Amino acid sequence: MACVAGASMAAVVPSNLNPKACISSLKPVSRRPISLHSSFSGKPVVSRTPRSLSSASRRRILVVRASEVPLVGNVAPDFEAEAVFDQEFVRVKLSDYFKKKYVILFFYPLDFTFVCPTEITAFSDRHGEFEKLNTEILGVSVDSVFSHLAWVQTDRKSGGLGDLAYPLVSDVTKSISKSYGVLIPDQGIALRGLFIIDKEGVIQHSTINNLAIGRSVDETLRTLQALQYVQENPDEVCPAGWKPGEKSMKPDPKLSKEYFAAI
Repeated sequence: MACVAGASMAAVVPSNLNPKACISSLKPVSRRPISLHSSFSGKPVVSRTPRSLSSASRRRILVVRASEVPLVGNVAPDFEAEAVFDQEFVRVKLSDYFKKKYVILFFYPLDFTFVCPTEITAFSDRHGEFEKLNTEILGVSVDSVFSHLAWVQTDRKSGGLGDLAYPLVSDVTKSISKSYGVLIPDQGIALRGLFIIDKEGVIQHSTINNLAIGRSVDETLRTLQALQYVQENPDEVCPAGWKPGEKSMKPDPKLSKEYFAAI
């Protein structure tokens, strides 16, 4: 699986909230500390109350902070990197999306390969559905921005990408892939990792596929919808395969019986 390589820089920055949100010209940006809601800080809370719990208590039990980055429950590792968007070189800084948007961050092995374009174009074709959910998509590989640009400028019928609705980030230093735990060291490429990051900058979902297995846009969208639902309804949880409009569940030994009785 050869890739088009080239020298590249690894610094980036975004700016505002338009469809090119968090993308800006090459200007230095100051790093701001991330302020998290109290639910996302501190150690995991374990309740010893045997029966009835208050809404706040149930919520604390369901919000767990992981012990190591980048496991689910921790703040996503920040990065700045060059990217290609709208056939231009831009800068992208992950934390510029915090407090503004949800982010779908996905890694793929290499440009000009086989499974990768099917995933990348599938996410692009359905970008509007994610945009309606206040969510941006970022694709990342270890290729240079020059390789990304050449691939975007290649027609889809020839294995290219064509114009994309979101940025492709260049991780030539492999530092981003490594920080998210998806780098294959002896091959120098990333596994197919996908992370859903909420507006607080916390990783709420992750999946990692091996190189030969493509991911589902439908399942990514469904998981995002479930995440947003439980964040808007903290006294409820979403059972297996839940979709918007379907019945949710109360995380309580007694109240959950209402759900089980209905299925």
